[in-house]
Amino acid sequence: MTRISTKTFLTAAALSVLTSSAFAQAAAPTPWELQSDMAYAYGKDGKTFAYKMGTNNAGTLLKGAKKVPKGTLFFIGQNGQLYMRSGPYLEGDGKFMFGAN
Repeated sequence: MTRISTKTFLTAAALSVLTSSAFAQAAAPTPWELQSDMAYAYGKDGKTFAYKMGTNNAGTLLKGAKKVPKGTLFFIGQNGQLYMRSGPYLEGDGKFMFGAN
């Protein structure tokens, strides 16, 4: 089992979405590097974890699982809570609606 600290995971995710250059231009979004043989968890205590998955119980894992809709945004609120938004988050020109001015 590989453990990723909440602070490290959230900092990387936030920086990939919210960083901007010295000229106040938004940086290009950075894709998450999720792997098909890994499971990622946001624990009850607010910590994040990464687990190496096996194949012998994949059917059990899929029971009750739901697909994440395309166009879903994940973010951490000021209260430290993980949120998701399925509504629009890009402006017509492709800029992030909630980024720096």
